[in-house]
Amino acid sequence: MADVFSPEKRSAIMARIKGGNTKPELLVRRIVHSLGYRYRLHSKQLPGKPDLVLPRHHKVIFVHGCFWHGHPRCKRSALPTSNVTFWQEKIGKNRVRDKRTVRNLRRMGWEVLVVWQCQTRDVDRLTHCLERFLQD
Repeated sequence: MADVFSPEKRSAIMARIKGGNTKPELLVRRIVHSLGYRYRLHSKQLPGKPDLVLPRHHKVIFVHGCFWHGHPRCKRSALPTSNVTFWQEKIGKNRVRDKRTVRNLRRMGWEVLVVWQCQTRDVDRLTHCLERFLQD
C-alpha cells in the first residue's frame, strides 16, 4: 500500500515527532511530584537516559510510547501497513535496546519502572502504581 502523503510531507510529519516532554511523560512527572518525590530528568550518566531519576531512592522511571517501543498486545503498537520491513526492524531494535538498558540499570543496582503510554489513560491506577514503586 502506498503512503497517502508525498515523501516531503511524510518527512515533515515525522520531523515534528519529539522524544521528550510528551504528554504521558509530563503526567508521570506531575504525579511523582505531587507524591512528594523530587527527581532529575534524563540523566546522561545512566544507560538509556531514563525519563525520571530518583537518585536518593536509587530508582528510575521510563515513559515509553506504545508504538515506538513496541508494547506487546497494545492496539497503539500496531505497525503501519506500508514499509513493514523497515518498521519491524526499527521497533525490534528499540525493544532489544530497551531490554539491554533495563538489564544494565538493574546490574548497577537501580530499580526500574517502565510506564507505557496506554497506562497513562487511567490516572488513578497509574498513581497507585507509582506510589507502590516509589515506596522504600
